[in-house]
Amino acid sequence: MRPLLLFSLALAPAILTAQSAEDLRNWNQPFPPHRIVGNLYYVGTNDLGCYLVATKAGHILINTGLEQSVPLIRESVEKLGFRFADIRILLTSQAHYDHVAGHALARKLSGAKVFVMQGDEGVVRDGGASDFYYADQMRYAPCPVDRVLADGDRVELGGTTLIAHRTAGHTKGCTTWTMTATEDGKPLHVVIVGGVSVNPGFRLVGNTKYPSIADDFAATFRTLAGLDCDVFLGAHGGYYGLADKYARSRTEGWKAFVDPAGYRAFVARSERAFQEKLRAQQKK
Repeated sequence: MRPLLLFSLALAPAILTAQSAEDLRNWNQPFPPHRIVGNLYYVGTNDLGCYLVATKAGHILINTGLEQSVPLIRESVEKLGFRFADIRILLTSQAHYDHVAGHALARKLSGAKVFVMQGDEGVVRDGGASDFYYADQMRYAPCPVDRVLADGDRVELGGTTLIAHRTAGHTKGCTTWTMTATEDGKPLHVVIVGGVSVNPGFRLVGNTKYPSIADDFAATFRTLAGLDCDVFLGAHGGYYGLADKYARSRTEGWKAFVDPAGYRAFVARSERAFQEKLRAQQKK
């Protein structure tokens, strides 16, 4: 599988001018699948955060990474003892290619329904062609959307409920997912952050293609600050220190992923970065 994977990445078009084929390979290296807490598992790559919520009624997959990530995700799902074909729902954190380019293939392989937050649904459907910034640089296989979500909507399957929080700015429908998992009889609040960065080139002032971008970012940080968080996860493993926490989990178990202080620090740090970029653009 590895030679075929590298070959396909080598042929990948210049989807994003800032990302080379080498960048894609670096993002798409295998990572050990593992249980995080309760019925929540990590099945992503070394940096592209993909999560399996396993239930007796089938499974939910949050994010599919690159199209080339799908074989790695399927292998991870199967290593954990589950069947990829039992995935019933595909969710996403954000409609950028490094999180949804695998949706069309994952949908084809599993037959799952695709749920997307309002604001990102058109971008998923047209494969990035209507993205407010990357439309000319980022394309992927278009994917049908079966349900358009609104802020606060619940996604339920097999006794597990996920809540969709619209945390827009990074994309128009960027989504942070929350759920409650149980360990040793204790409920744990899980937060999977969708995305908070102001990417290079994003206009926060006078953005005709996304006039509310600055207001959306500001609302996002208010939302994130108001969430209860015990277990901090994200659309990228780098958000929450994936490698370090996984290594610690080999001896500490699920407790390695409990990090409310890390979550608060991440949100505060990200908001400061946003405010600094906003002030800089307002001065121009």
